[in-house]
Amino acid sequence: MSTSPAPARPSRLSLAVRDSSTMLRRNLLHARRYPSLTLNLLLTPIMLLLLFVYVFGGTMSAGIGGGDRSDYIAYLVPGLLLMTIGSTTIGTAVSVSNDMTEGIIARFRTMAIHRGSVLVGHVVGSVLQSVISVVLVGAVGVAIGFRSTDATALEWLAAFGLLVLFATALTWIAVGMGLISPNAEAASNNAMPLIFLPLISSAFVPVDAMPGWFQPIAEYQPFTPAIETLRGLLLGTEIGANGWLAVAWCLGLAVLGYRWSTAKFNADPK
Repeated sequence: MSTSPAPARPSRLSLAVRDSSTMLRRNLLHARRYPSLTLNLLLTPIMLLLLFVYVFGGTMSAGIGGGDRSDYIAYLVPGLLLMTIGSTTIGTAVSVSNDMTEGIIARFRTMAIHRGSVLVGHVVGSVLQSVISVVLVGAVGVAIGFRSTDATALEWLAAFGLLVLFATALTWIAVGMGLISPNAEAASNNAMPLIFLPLISSAFVPVDAMPGWFQPIAEYQPFTPAIETLRGLLLGTEIGANGWLAVAWCLGLAVLGYRWSTAKFNADPK
């Protein structure tokens, strides 16, 4: 009597991918059914873009070397694209905090699923939302006059890669903020620096126009090198060392956020 061979057991990697895909679908469905938070965070950079172009644009353009309003639109849009990523990741911190306080994470801990899939689902879902938000804000920028000047396909691809890498780094930091927050309100407050940091970068005015004692802070914080690199790729301005600084900041923040988040998530709940 012959016996059929037992079916091969799926590998740990395939199980991790399967569970992470399930968690990603859960987070995307949740964002689609409750879009109010994402829309509110998306409106902030759009309102700032319109405010600084149509209300302050005439005055602010003098601070970039005497250009007109169209020159200021070109200067402003790269900074607003990165500010959009910072705004979107606040929703990630709130979502993670809600999961922790509403008991769903405790339920997941009792199920036979890959432990890291919960965080991976949040991170991948947030990065996808950040990319969609950047496209929407970029479309508003194009509608009011932003134009890239002579950027090659390779430079567009590098700009897209920088935006995704920046979104991944900030998302891991936001996940950690959500894990340490006792409720959604605290998570939102803890993540507010991700919106305020662009305001003290070169997003709105050149670093040279700031007080001398403040310039090193504005020049070397994470947003300024990324903004200057994006301007260089899309507008042909000088990138210099900002490219390496931007990549170093992204990798450093991603590693720090990943280790922080996994350590907090894997700690035994009290």
